[in-house]
Order: sequence, then structure tokens, then C-alpha cells
Amino acid sequence: MTEWGIWGSSENWHLYYKLRHAYKDQGLLDEAPGHLFLEHETEDLASFLQIAMLNGWGGYILTGADYVNAFFSHDEYIDFFAGLEPNLASVREMLEDGKFKVI
Repeated sequence: MTEWGIWGSSENWHLYYKLRHAYKDQGLLDEAPGHLFLEHETEDLASFLQIAMLNGWGGYILTGADYVNAFFSHDEYIDFFAGLEPNLASVREMLEDGKFKVI
């Protein structure tokens, strides 16, 4: 996470910390703003990402293989980036098939 505290009235810190505590993580967001998810933890990643977006936060999703990464903003957009342009083709196709606006 790189952005929080921008839309204070929409933040649910209690829910975020309850989820974090479920993983035995007692740290504060500003002390440990990152989470590591293993390949089999996609549902966990989705839960943390959903809470972050509902809270109006922003941050990065970085993959270990550096295939395709993303930045989600508190301003309600997501940027995808990759070292190799062809890696973005599958993301672009998936978004367009879902009728998302691709810029």
C-alpha cells in the first residue's frame, strides 16, 4: 500500500485490521504496508485488494516473476505494466472482453 488516509470517511480500519489479525499479523499499516501472497492464496489477495479499494487506498500488485504488475489508485483506476509489451496482451484482451475501458 502506498496511499491511505486520503478519503478518511470511507476507511474501515477495523475491518482491515481484523483481516490482518486473521493471519496473525499484528503490525500497523504504516509499519508494514505490504503483504506477500503465495500462488495458492489468490482468494486472500482478492480480499485484501477489495478492502483496500473500498477504503479508497492505492498501491501496487507486484508479481514474483515480474510478468505483469499493477498499480491501483485511490482515484479509481488501475494501471497495468510489464517489462515486455506482449505480456500485456492477455490483460488487455480480458479487460476488453469484460467491456472495461482500456486506455
